[in-house]
Formats: sequence, structure tokens, C-alpha cells
Amino acid sequence: GVSHVLTLALQELSLLCKRDVNGVGMLYDLLRSRWLQALLKIYECLQHYLGKRPAPVTLQARALSREVVELLREAPPSGEIKELRRLLRSPHFKASPASGKKKALLSAHDTVAQKDFEPTLPPLPDNIPENEEAMRIVCLVKNNQPLGATIKRHEITGDITVARVIHGGLADRSGLLYAGDKLVEVNGVPVEGLEPEQVINIL
Repeated sequence: GVSHVLTLALQELSLLCKRDVNGVGMLYDLLRSRWLQALLKIYECLQHYLGKRPAPVTLQARALSREVVELLREAPPSGEIKELRRLLRSPHFKASPASGKKKALLSAHDTVAQKDFEPTLPPLPDNIPENEEAMRIVCLVKNNQPLGATIKRHEITGDITVARVIHGGLADRSGLLYAGDKLVEVNGVPVEGLEPEQVINIL
């Protein structure tokens, strides 16, 4: 591991330090520093995790669960079979409802296993005029964090623009929003003609 290699390097450098080789003492002190030792421990822990992280056995746990429930329906009745069917059909375990607002265990498993959790951007419209000003499509995943930006209506044009980007907020850390940017659409909803308060509710 990295720690073993570092130990060997320190042993070699300690011999060179006794010979007073230029720069070796500084390198020796650097490799002995506590912060570097801590970083190497973190690195080894991450490497250990990456090498042993779990992989999904199946990508279709929901479909498999439904299939098992059907097979259990035809099996000879017993207390264990009834209990297993009850567990597989419970609302917290089976596939999520049609509304998609709640994630059950198997739905969450399949979503992660299929890596279907990345946000998708809407396609660019095909009928953009040639003289249209440049536009950016920005994707920010809030995760219940405040956006960290304020908006205002332009006094002359009536456009909704970003008034200020708060330092350290989500918008600032993303590097995607700047003061003066004109908002055209938020979450698929055009903001033209809306009041700033309405746009804030969408944001």
C-alpha cells in the first residue's frame, strides 16, 4: 500500500539526511508531516472502498418482485408464503405509485442500479432565429438547498434578470449563473409576463 511505500522512502531519506544531501531534509520533513499522513490514510480508505463497493445483482428488481408474487400465488399455501407475499406487496417495498412522487425500496434500487438519476435537459428548439441572442441551458440540482441568487424585473424591458449571486451559495458554487443574466424559462415554464414573485415560486 501507499503507507508501506512511504515508510520505505522515509528510511532511504533518513540515510541521505545523515550524509547532508541538499534538499533531502526538507523532503524528509514533508513526508513525515501529519497532514500528509492523514491524506494518505484517506486515500487508502477510498481505494479500499472503490475496490469493494457493492454492485447490483439485477437491474430489474421491481419486475422480478412482481414475478415472484405471481409464482407464490400458485404455490401451496403456507404461513411463510403468505408472509413473503405480504412483504413483497407492501407499499414501502414494491414499485413506486404511478404518480412517481414516492420512491419505494425496489424503485430506488432500480433507479440507482440503472444510473437513471442524472438530470435531463430539454432539447433545444429548432426554430431559433439567426439573430437571436445567445442562450445557455443551465441545470442546477438543488436538493433542498437555497438557490443563492436574487432576481429583479428590468425597469425598461420588463425582463426577469438575475440581480445578485450570493457568495458561497449554490448558484455561486456552480459557476453557471451571473448577475445580469436574463431568465427565459425555468423548469420548462416560460417566465415572460410573470411577476418576480411568481418566478421565485418556480425557482
